[in-house]
Amino acid sequence: MNTAYTPIAKALHWLMAALLLGLLGLGLYMSDLPLSPAKLQLYAWHKWAGVTAFLLLALRLFWRATHRPPALPASMPKAMQYAAHLGHLALYGLMLAIPLSGWLMSSAKGFQTVYFGVLPIPDLLGKNPDLGEWLAELHEALNLLLMLTLAGHVGAALKHHFIDQDDILRRMLPKSSRDQA
Repeated sequence: MNTAYTPIAKALHWLMAALLLGLLGLGLYMSDLPLSPAKLQLYAWHKWAGVTAFLLLALRLFWRATHRPPALPASMPKAMQYAAHLGHLALYGLMLAIPLSGWLMSSAKGFQTVYFGVLPIPDLLGKNPDLGEWLAELHEALNLLLMLTLAGHVGAALKHHFIDQDDILRRMLPKSSRDQA
C-alpha cells in the first residue's frame, strides 16, 4: 500500500499551489488599477497563467485518475475523511470553474485570450457587456471561495502535522523517504 504521493503528483500539487497563489495575488493587485498599458499587460499575463493552470489541472486530473492517491489513515474519523474528500472535490471544482468563468468573462466582454501572445483561444460567447459584468462578479466570488477553501486546506494540513502529528502533510512534501515511482 502506498503511503506517499508520487513525485509527479507532488510536483503538480506544488506547481499548482504556486501558480494559484500567484494568480490570486495578481488578480487582487490588478483589478483596481486605472486603465493603462501596464494594466492590460497584467491582464494578459493573468489570462496566460489562468490558461496554464487550466492545462495543468487537466494533466493533474489525468494523473490522479491513473494513479490512486494514498489512503487516508484508518485511525482518522470517518467524518474527517469525508471532510477531506469534500475539500479536495471543492478545490478541483474551483480550479475548473475559475478559469472557465474567466474565459467566459473575457469572451462576453469582447477581449479574446491570445495564449502567450501567439495562440488565439476561441471565444466561448458572443460579446455581451451585461453578461460580462455578471461573469466578472462570478469570477471574483469563485476566487474568494477558493481563498477560503485553500485556507481550510492549509489549516487542515497544519493541524495534522502539529496537533495530530500524523504523516498527512509529510506525504505531500516535495522530498519524502516514502516516495514511489
